[in-house]
Amino acid sequence: MWAALLAALLVVLGLQAFPATGQPQTQQVAAAQVLTWTAGDDITKYASAPATAVAGTTTIVFENSTATGNTTGMPHTLTFDTSDPEYNNDVQLNILANPNDDQGGKHTAEVTLTPGRYRYYCTIPGHGQMQGILVVAEGSGEDTTAPEASAHVSGTQNTQGQYVGSASVAIHATDNEGGSGVDRVEYAVGDGGAWTPYTTPVVVDQVGDHKIRYRALDKAGNVSAEKSVEFTVVAPQSDDTAPPETSATVSGEQNPDGTYVAMATVTVTASDTGSGVNTIEYALGSGAWQPYTAPVMVHEVGSHSVRYRATDKAGNVAAEMSVRFTVVAAPQPDTTAPVTGVSVEGTKNSDGAYVGSAKVTVTATDEHHGSGVDRIEYSLDGGPYLAYGTPVVVDRAGTHTLAYRATDKAGNTSAARTVTFTVVSSQVPAPNCPEFDERLTVIVGTVDSGVPNRLTNSRCRINELIEDEKEWTSQALFLKHVKAVLDQLLKDGVVDQREYDAIRKAARQSGIGTPGQTQGYRTILDGSAASFAKWQQVGGGSFTPNGDGSITSGTTKAGLGMLWFPERKYGDFSLKLQWRDDAPGTGNANSGVFVRFPWVHDHPEESRPEWVAIKYGHEVQVLDRPDGDMYKTGSVYGFDRVGLAGAGVTQKGTWNDYEIRVVDQHYSVYRNGVLINEFDNTGGQEFVPPRSDDPGTDGRRFASGYVGLQVHGTTDVVSYRDIRIKEL
Repeated sequence: MWAALLAALLVVLGLQAFPATGQPQTQQVAAAQVLTWTAGDDITKYASAPATAVAGTTTIVFENSTATGNTTGMPHTLTFDTSDPEYNNDVQLNILANPNDDQGGKHTAEVTLTPGRYRYYCTIPGHGQMQGILVVAEGSGEDTTAPEASAHVSGTQNTQGQYVGSASVAIHATDNEGGSGVDRVEYAVGDGGAWTPYTTPVVVDQVGDHKIRYRALDKAGNVSAEKSVEFTVVAPQSDDTAPPETSATVSGEQNPDGTYVAMATVTVTASDTGSGVNTIEYALGSGAWQPYTAPVMVHEVGSHSVRYRATDKAGNVAAEMSVRFTVVAAPQPDTTAPVTGVSVEGTKNSDGAYVGSAKVTVTATDEHHGSGVDRIEYSLDGGPYLAYGTPVVVDRAGTHTLAYRATDKAGNTSAARTVTFTVVSSQVPAPNCPEFDERLTVIVGTVDSGVPNRLTNSRCRINELIEDEKEWTSQALFLKHVKAVLDQLLKDGVVDQREYDAIRKAARQSGIGTPGQTQGYRTILDGSAASFAKWQQVGGGSFTPNGDGSITSGTTKAGLGMLWFPERKYGDFSLKLQWRDDAPGTGNANSGVFVRFPWVHDHPEESRPEWVAIKYGHEVQVLDRPDGDMYKTGSVYGFDRVGLAGAGVTQKGTWNDYEIRVVDQHYSVYRNGVLINEFDNTGGQEFVPPRSDDPGTDGRRFASGYVGLQVHGTTDVVSYRDIRIKEL
């Protein structure tokens, strides 16, 4: 499932490697050297990477494919750092590759290297440890002469020149004076063996005739002529008369009847306590004996037998043994969507309406030969589809329509079906107030009138009727609204004339509706259960409410995810909160605040909602650990980097005040009252080039969106509290 999810989520197709000019190569020019990087499933290091090179024209190869060990569809980048003055910054290289792109994960680029050091790394979030240094030496002109290679065989020989027990082959190589230098030495066993890097003498202890081929390559790419040495290994004198012990196992996906689906793998082992195992052989059915070097994979449908035997170095041959098994064809792919059903429960009145609430239960089943149900989703009253886990309780009075659908593990999604029902209130309905404000006194904007915030005849409080959090186009319009509210309250006897005048004065002093005026901060997370319930967790990980009004990330569930506030989008705003590093021991307190990202569910480009925030919003980083990721607290992740010195690190367990102020495309980040970063999102990025799927103009992000908190995992622990926001 992980591979399938990543493949669906992170497919970034068609990305080309660009040279320093920023334009794709139309013609490939032969380079003096080829440098190759490879990547796989690991997000902490490249699978392979060069350490040295010589100055001059160079072909860069970056491969992140199934051939290099990527089995999950995980994307990686190979990026040269051009921002740190400690390293060369004359090569602008950024290659994004994954096994599912149109190059199959293998990309090339032509660059020109100069003497010095280049720093390279992966820019995918969370992959910050994938990095290294390439040292480039001064070139010495064009090298067209291949190295010289030689080999020496050593060991105990008998009078016939045969090697008793084993032979050791040492290979040496030199490059001519003025050459580019030996890059590597390779060897191969026999005439058909694959070339293998040579690091230490090759020890051959198998009895029989042998041939070792070898060659050398210099840093300019010149390859020496292939040479070889031939020799014979014989067993030492021994009184061993016992043959080896052999066994075999069959593995693979099995049906309940024991047959193997699509393929069976036969693994043969042998041991000998005397002279030692010399060779293992196998045969398919009545076929000829073949050398056994790796597990035998049998794909052909039908009944099979695999025979096997082993010979020790004294020439003793084990009795032939065999294993039998049957391979059957893999089942046909599942192309049928699940079958869904729904039921609505609750107390009904005589009209068939549900009194107080209705509980909607959705079910789904996949056919007997199907892949199984993967997920169920529902949409209430035309809203976005949400993940269904437990029955949906609807307690708002009115007529409702719930749509539902299911998807199986093969990706088949059923057609949406609907159920419509009506809920009526079982008690006095809640008041329909414009705002929610339980403060003790009437506060307009930030000005406190001192008048008690009483309940009115409409069952709303005075401050809720004032609507000071609403966006007003002019102060005159706001003051007219306040006067109309107060006139009615005075008439109803809710306020007296003195209180009437005090509230009108506070409204004038608030400045609400004037150009550039900002309303007061609205608390969107205060630690209460009701406040926390307005937020939604997506992806992995979790946030846990604490008894002191704070919430803590990564305490109950591992994985990368996000807690977001879906009630409102914000354009220009000031977001204030407090955060604390609560990582255990020397652990990594790693989190961040996501801003200006779109609605995360049913996004046309993403199947995992937490990645909508990563790809289409901005993350303002929270990370005080001195090692690990290069983006520290205050950084705009992937765009604008802040170091620890600029962030002003506090001790673990200490609360930090954080303010993120966004006006148009200008971002300001304050920590404990100190401005630690400013960033203008004008399309240029510090490390990541603008993406083709970036929805903003010129590489810029959205001008408005939602806010959220990132969770990394169970060791990257950060606590938050007192989250407030005001629109600018």
